[in-house]
Amino acid sequence: MWRPGIDGMDADEELEYDPSVYDCLHAWQLDWPCLSFDILRDELGDTRERFPHSLFAIAGTQADVATKNHLTMMRLTRLKKTRRVDKATADMDDDSDASESDSDDEDGGIAPINGPIIQVQKIAHHGAVNRIRACPDRPSLVATWGETGVVQVWDMSPQLTKLSMLTADARDAQAAMNVQPQRSAPRHAFTGHADEGYALDWSPTVDARLATGDNAGGIHVWEPREGGRWAVDKAAVFRGHESSVEDLQWSPAEAQVFASCGADGNVCVWDARNAGAAPALRVKTHDTDVNVMSWNRVANCMLATGADDGSLRIWDLRMFTPGDAKYVANFSFHRGPVTSVEWSRFDSAMLATASADHTVCVWDLAVERDAEEEAAAMAAEDNAVAPEDLPPQLMFVHQGLRDPKELHWHHQIPGLCLTTAADGFNAFKAYNVGPGG
Repeated sequence: MWRPGIDGMDADEELEYDPSVYDCLHAWQLDWPCLSFDILRDELGDTRERFPHSLFAIAGTQADVATKNHLTMMRLTRLKKTRRVDKATADMDDDSDASESDSDDEDGGIAPINGPIIQVQKIAHHGAVNRIRACPDRPSLVATWGETGVVQVWDMSPQLTKLSMLTADARDAQAAMNVQPQRSAPRHAFTGHADEGYALDWSPTVDARLATGDNAGGIHVWEPREGGRWAVDKAAVFRGHESSVEDLQWSPAEAQVFASCGADGNVCVWDARNAGAAPALRVKTHDTDVNVMSWNRVANCMLATGADDGSLRIWDLRMFTPGDAKYVANFSFHRGPVTSVEWSRFDSAMLATASADHTVCVWDLAVERDAEEEAAAMAAEDNAVAPEDLPPQLMFVHQGLRDPKELHWHHQIPGLCLTTAADGFNAFKAYNVGPGG
């Protein structure tokens, strides 16, 4: 494995990925770069393991002109298994049917379109999208933080319905990508923030409840009301950060609790009923900006934070006290700011991070270094032995993408991870992550 910031490269050298370590790996691009996206919960079933896969996602653009921006709802089909296996193994694998090969025709030739089939629907959005999130229980309800300083909620039911009804026809895939954005009014727009922002999260326990934070340090909670509207009090501001609020996460178990992280290096824990009051907890977690955070949906006491210095830290909220908080784990593998972090929904000990060092990493906190096992592997000249300076919890490093901005695990397909970066999207499943790993 080549390590960014540690291992050198000659000017004429290029990195090549090992296809045998991916169960699947696909890449695609939209018409404009994307800073933020989200995966939509669908009705195709939970815990889906059999290839090929289909999924729905929503993305916001970063166009060169404000009026060219839009929201893109995507339907991806034919996410195939791409891992190379020998024929004997493939013959015994019930899931290998056609998905193990690069061809869909009977003659063994290359199919005209070999990657996923992508179909889209678009809604015009004035200004670039800083962050976008779909409501957990209502996937067609989408919230956006815009560079204009306005937070908007969109009802994309017509677009989702249309995509769901389309047939997965490869011949129409290119035409579908050229769909023009539709004009649609948002269901709700809030202009009460003092500045633009990035922090945005839907509550997993209270339907359609939202929290938003801005670069001026203010946080607002949106309370759902009848008729598809929200009550957002401009005067009811949660203030506890000395500078910008970088990320927000609602508690997965307690309806009135959410947490925020900021450029001041602090994490604050709030009672949503007490707008205007100080945070219930304020803890210094990093010496630099805390860019992102993730609250573990399986082990509710665990919180992960990623910072500008590349550090990833894991916290146990049962021991989260001001002035005396001790992290459970601290990893400094990344050589650039951590831009995204998310716990897996299928494994309480697994999470993934993205960094400006052009890497996406998968971590398993349940793994510990085994000296006897490593010695046996070295004696057998097994090249799978990790270097001594790598943490044993580092399960997988995905490279080859430029400046990754955000990642998400698919909540219904174990082990499948999606990323957005300056050069487009990746969907991958590492061979050692999830079922069959």
